[in-house]
Amino acid sequence: MRPTLRLLTPDLVRQILDEAFRVLAELGVEIHNPAVLSLLAEHGATVDTSTNRARAKRELVEQALATVPQSFKLYDVSGEPTHDLSGDNVYFTPGSAALNLLDYETGRMRRPNTQDYVQYAKLVSRLDNIASQSTAFIPADVPGPISDSYRLYLSLLYGEKPVVTGTFTVDSFKLMRDLQVAVRGSAAELAAKPLTVFSCCPTSPLKWSDVTSQNVVDCARASIPVEFIAMPLSGFMAPVTLVGTLVQHTAETLSGILISQLANPGAPVLYGGSPAVFDVRYETTPMGAIETMMTDCAYCEIGKSLNIPTQAYIGLSDAKLLDAQAGLETAMGALLAALSGINQISGPGMLDFESCQSLEKLVLDNEICGMALRLVRGIEPKEDLPTMPLLEELLKDKHLLISRHTRRHLKSEHFMPGPAIDRANRQRWTEEGSLTLGQRAHSEVERLIASYEPSRLPDGTKQELTRLMGVEARRFGLDRLPEQ
Repeated sequence: MRPTLRLLTPDLVRQILDEAFRVLAELGVEIHNPAVLSLLAEHGATVDTSTNRARAKRELVEQALATVPQSFKLYDVSGEPTHDLSGDNVYFTPGSAALNLLDYETGRMRRPNTQDYVQYAKLVSRLDNIASQSTAFIPADVPGPISDSYRLYLSLLYGEKPVVTGTFTVDSFKLMRDLQVAVRGSAAELAAKPLTVFSCCPTSPLKWSDVTSQNVVDCARASIPVEFIAMPLSGFMAPVTLVGTLVQHTAETLSGILISQLANPGAPVLYGGSPAVFDVRYETTPMGAIETMMTDCAYCEIGKSLNIPTQAYIGLSDAKLLDAQAGLETAMGALLAALSGINQISGPGMLDFESCQSLEKLVLDNEICGMALRLVRGIEPKEDLPTMPLLEELLKDKHLLISRHTRRHLKSEHFMPGPAIDRANRQRWTEEGSLTLGQRAHSEVERLIASYEPSRLPDGTKQELTRLMGVEARRFGLDRLPEQ
């Protein structure tokens, strides 16, 4: 039996949805993109161009919901399936778009560069419990206008896993699509075998910028999956109560689904987000707060009730160092997310309110993810009922270490963490150097990067990716791409 977590009753889910439909019909959403407003108006929404506000009746939104795929798959650079985003299947991916990197040598946060990103991509390729890459942090050694496409370029060049990405500009989308087409061979093949998921973020409360709404339309028309990342802040930019926040999150997410499905009915989407409570004491948005995690799990119940695959930013920490707080917040979030059956869990490696990545934390989070994935496999009989023969063997041999039953089931039944997790007795731990958690994690970072195997992407495709990226870089005054 798969263990599960549920926070909302079916009646409460219906009430939240009813209220969200009412919000969209009566208050509407503010959209700063004339083309998107025209798209909505053409399909029956009421649009006020003087206020950039669109109102959509429940029937129109429900028509859009009816065209959303109930599942979709992601594929690696070779075209092999890696994700089945359906049901309660769970996949982990690193958090995205951090501004800083926690430097192990200095213990301080700093702006990352290209070589940091390459190390990150190599590391993620070796982490078994991290199913996809993300464009995890922003290299500071390239011009800002190309930072989105540059991160995707490096991810496709050095890694094979699908990529969770996104863009902060309208112009970057074309190159980011072209990079994916270069890998797949054609736009049709990219649509058939998605390689990325783009994050598209409404602005709370109830607003879409010109850029983000255009990203939704562009992704839909290219059949590139989108994860909607609504970010209401309980007590600041959303009602202080969790139910009130869930209503706002639902309305914001439904508005994105409406735009996507009107642009291309059947475009794949994830019902996602990154809401948080607002800590009035420090004026911060703690991702490690239990109420933030509860909101994540609850809105995914709403997404599941609509038969839409789900995503959440959860399984990360607000700590500034690799410390006990980082571990407890990350582990609690990862476990709750897995028990909730959230399909795409974004967060591993992140610190400091989604603003910092740590390679050492990513190694440790890989172990947390492995434990969470083992948990949701649950407990089931495996040739152990009746148990009497095993106990008779135990009494006869005084152990079951080399029993046929042990050898058959040990690796599947017991999750074995890597060297970063200390399971040695004190004597052995002392003999091996009395290493701290951070030291063990850093040693594992170095070992895994050293064992990196280059992507099997054909050399000709790699050269085409570099050519496309070089052309874009020269547009913004960068004669040569940074040393990798």
